[in-house]
Amino acid sequence: MPDITGALFEDRHGVVIAIEVTAGAKTSAFPAGYNEWRKMIGCRVSAQAVEGKANRAVIALVAQSLDVPPASVSILSGSTASQKRILVTGMTKDELLGRLSPR
Repeated sequence: MPDITGALFEDRHGVVIAIEVTAGAKTSAFPAGYNEWRKMIGCRVSAQAVEGKANRAVIALVAQSLDVPPASVSILSGSTASQKRILVTGMTKDELLGRLSPR
C-alpha cells in the first residue's frame, strides 16, 4: 500500500480524509488506490451519484472499512463533487492508518 499520509489530516474531532469518489463502479472499495498528485485516497462505490445515494454509500463503506459506526463518519465538503473531505470522529491519524493497513 502506498504512503497515504498526505491525504490524512488531524482535526480536534478526529481525522479528515481527502478522498476521490468514483460512483457507479462495478465493485465498491476503500481504499481504492492513491492519487499521489492530488494527495487523495480513491473510493469506489456501486451506487449512482443521484439523490445522495453515492454519498450514503461512501459513508457506509468508509465506516465498514475502518470498523466504526456510520454516525462517526461525515462529509465535511464536496457533497456534490467527486473530491470530498470526510471526517472520522474519535480516531487519531495513527489509529486510522493501522485500520487501513493490510492485515
